[in-house]
Amino acid sequence: MGDNIIIRVQSPDGMKKIPSTKRETAAAFLKKVAKEFGFNSNGFSVYLNRNKTGEILSQNKTLSLLKIKHGDMLFLFPSASSSSSGEGMDTATSHSSSSLPSISSSSSSSSSSSLIPRSSSAPQVQEDEIDQYLAKQDGKIYRNKDPQLCRHGALGKCVHCVPLELFDEDYLNHLDPPVKHMSFHAYLRKLTGGADKGKFAALENISCKIKSGCEGHPPWPEGICTKCQPSAITLNRQKYRHVDNIMFENHTIADRFLDFWRKTGSQRMGYLYGRYTEHTDIPLGIRAEVAAIYEPPQTATQNSLELLEDPKAAAVDEIAAKLGLCKVGWIFTDLLSEDTRIGTVRYSRNQDSFYLSAEECITAGYFQNQHSNPCKLSRDGFFGSKFVTVVATGGPDNQVHFEGYQVSNQCMALVRDECLLPCKDAPELGYAKESSPEQYVPDVFYKDKDKFGNDVTFLARPLPVEYLIIDITTTFPKDPQYTFTSTQRFPIENRDILGETQDFHSLATYLSQCSSVSFLNIVSDFHLLLFLVTNEVMPLRDSIGLLLDAVKTSNEELAQTWKKSEQWATIEQLCSTVGGQPSSSLAYEAMGGPAAPASSAAMWSCPHCTFMNQPGTEHCDICSLPRS
Repeated sequence: MGDNIIIRVQSPDGMKKIPSTKRETAAAFLKKVAKEFGFNSNGFSVYLNRNKTGEILSQNKTLSLLKIKHGDMLFLFPSASSSSSGEGMDTATSHSSSSLPSISSSSSSSSSSSLIPRSSSAPQVQEDEIDQYLAKQDGKIYRNKDPQLCRHGALGKCVHCVPLELFDEDYLNHLDPPVKHMSFHAYLRKLTGGADKGKFAALENISCKIKSGCEGHPPWPEGICTKCQPSAITLNRQKYRHVDNIMFENHTIADRFLDFWRKTGSQRMGYLYGRYTEHTDIPLGIRAEVAAIYEPPQTATQNSLELLEDPKAAAVDEIAAKLGLCKVGWIFTDLLSEDTRIGTVRYSRNQDSFYLSAEECITAGYFQNQHSNPCKLSRDGFFGSKFVTVVATGGPDNQVHFEGYQVSNQCMALVRDECLLPCKDAPELGYAKESSPEQYVPDVFYKDKDKFGNDVTFLARPLPVEYLIIDITTTFPKDPQYTFTSTQRFPIENRDILGETQDFHSLATYLSQCSSVSFLNIVSDFHLLLFLVTNEVMPLRDSIGLLLDAVKTSNEELAQTWKKSEQWATIEQLCSTVGGQPSSSLAYEAMGGPAAPASSAAMWSCPHCTFMNQPGTEHCDICSLPRS
């Protein structure tokens, strides 16, 4: 019994106690260490000292001869050159939690994240270009020498002129206007500052789900323990935001989107396509620049919107990526006419009602979870989202205003794990679900002041959605910018209810209006490019790459090269066959005469054999089957 000893071994994964004996050989002891930590036999090294001196080699010497006594601390370091052994350790240590959700609990992971250095725990993540650019910036807020307070030479610095950190709250509060939320990269600098340079900093995603693999009790609802139970959530105002400004390149983008409401009175929704750039008004800020709006299939009324399945969604994202754009957010209208004579709208979203309803917050959280933000500081490889929400609604002056928002990371977690519901009769209130035999839901709290001014914690049943919202300034530039330079308007997709259809007849009309314009300007229209790729008669998805490069780089020579291709010649032939509507017919319609029927105005594709038939026929010339 006197020979039994316990040796402590500390590793980047924590400390473990290894039982042994004084007469045990170093080789046998190292095998125990490898088994305990899940390493291969050659995937690590053990040292007597923290500075990697006094390595214990696999030999037949006993621990007593190596002067290792009961209670001694040894230090284990994984071999940098042995990647396979590292993978073996990860597999062994995470086997019991292999069925965990992709986002881990912040409370349960906080203890381990404080022990694992960021360099060994962070995955290899390809961050967005704007994140890579801002990570390389200095970010200091430099100040000039104060002529009254500074008493030093030109090269000296004092407390009155030393550069400020970009997360300095006093500086942000004294900006005009004051900044309520620091930028996300300023928040990262705050985390990674200090003596350790953020070596142990880690961003943990919140999880509201029970950890699976706990074998000490039956599964929920028969049992639960503190190891697998998600922590309660107290909602706090998020101190940072992933996007600091939303900017539409020009007014035309917004006006064309609002045209649908102006003509029908029904609400409308669209996806914002653009790019992320630096926002210089806020230290290390990010701006979402909107270059185009894509309107997916939807059914709408004056008070509701319902999205339908979009078979073209993947093609739209692919075209946008080739144009150097990505989906940066979504926009919807909430407009009600106040006085049609002077064109005013009702001011309905304010501090007395709500800014975003609970249902809209849940939808925004759903979209943000679909478009997560790649982040190296998170062991999941992502943290938060840059996906923004824009509402076109009435302002205090009864004119159309564009308001930008995001929901917090806490809201994203509640939505992702299906813990948040809207209230039926109060749009400004959400409701945290209660636990059921099918799902365990952690308690959700928020703090407010009672009638005596004391801070009181309330259960989030119901929940004011202001705790979940982050507002973002939405702007238009003084000097309009144009990613798509076409001066004519090609019909927008999915607006058949307005009689605006995307077909070769509308393309022929569009091209006839642009006869005196350069070819690059003609094709520099987002909706036209979508039609060329997604039309059913002659889709150009595999052959339009050169044209997209020409639009992306504003290169007229590339556009002229593509114009000489066989595909464009075929399109021109189809347009000439279809032709535009005769001018006499247009004049007759302008005077109030009946419009020509659609069947006589354009060629139609047979739904059975896809043959293009001449206008005015009701049966296919090839298969003789009826048109409908």
